[in-house]
Formats: sequence, structure tokens, C-alpha cells
Amino acid sequence: MPLSITEIQPYLPPFNLELLEAIAAHSEMVEIPARTTIVREGQYIKAIPIVLKGLVKVVAGFEDKELLLYYIEPKESCVMSFSAALVNGTSRISAVTEEDSLLLLLPTEQLNKWLKQFSGLNDLFYSQYNLRYSEMLDTINSLLFGKMDLRLYHYLVEKATLKNTTIISITHRQIAAELGTAREVITRVLKRLEQEGKIKQVAGGLEIL
Repeated sequence: MPLSITEIQPYLPPFNLELLEAIAAHSEMVEIPARTTIVREGQYIKAIPIVLKGLVKVVAGFEDKELLLYYIEPKESCVMSFSAALVNGTSRISAVTEEDSLLLLLPTEQLNKWLKQFSGLNDLFYSQYNLRYSEMLDTINSLLFGKMDLRLYHYLVEKATLKNTTIISITHRQIAAELGTAREVITRVLKRLEQEGKIKQVAGGLEIL
């Protein structure tokens, strides 16, 4: 059954009525539980997600490690999936829901036509490219020059801010995977941050003080 414009309009950027009608007629809205992989590295992209509610993290795999690239918040999309879809290539990233999320899936077979027809869709992805490019430059700079205690603390603060909480449910191993380092390093640095009064290790996670 096609979606209605009133269902999707409140969650989207200011698209014009014609684009909203096209999206409503051809797209799908799905609820995805937390910690669900919605895009896997190496798969062909059949639909481009726009996050309506919730939070999605995008990671890249390197051997046995994963590196966190960026988060997708409401009214944002995944430019890496968009890029793969444009050339009918496979995904170079994985995307996982951080919390229960509501996604709008734009079919890739409509993508080229919509990009030519609707400037609003171009504006969305141009702005996303600019945002993600800046974020990935910050990540590279942090990897090359940043001290691990600062990287880790900023990572925890960002995650807490995005989730609107002070307590994060996460393991040392999960943190190490997303920051591309060893669990032992994370355990050591967390202990240092706790001694500095910046965090507190609680049952099942961490509290940002």
C-alpha cells in the first residue's frame, strides 16, 4: 500500500509536493529494532535509507576491526550507500541501528530519475556529502594525531549526546572495535578517565559525569 504524504512529510527535509508524492508512491517505511544491520559491506544497494526516527551508525571494516565513520540522525541519509547505488556497485560500509529506528527506504531504480527531476533531493545528498566529508577528515586527523584519552572521551560524549542520556550501555570490546584499537587499550584509558572524574564505570556500561 502506498504511503501518504502526511505520514512522511513531518520527518523529511522541506521537499516540494511533487517529490513527496513520488516518494510516497514508491518508497517503504519500516521500523527496525536496535542493533540490526541494515546494510552489509559487499552487498548491492536496493534502497537508500533516510532516518526518520532513531539513530544509525556507519562503520568500515579493516581486517578484524571496524572503524566508526559517522552517525545518521533523523532527516539524514547514508551517502556511502547513495554513492554505491549511483554506480550499481557494492557497499563499502556496514550500517547498524543504534536504537529502535524508523527508516524511509528510497528505491534505487527511481534514484537517477528523481535526482534529475527534483533539486530538493540533490540538495539533501550534497549537504550530506559535505557533512560526512568533514566528519571523516576529523576522524582521520584524530587517528593520526589525536591522543587516545581525548578520542575516547569525545567519542563517549558524542554517543551520549546523540542518545540524549548520560549512561551508555556498551562494552570495552565494542568501543575498541569502533575506535579501531585493542580492548586492553580502551580498558586502560577508561580507568584513567575515571580517575580524572570524567566518567564512571557502572554495571553494563559507562556514565558520563
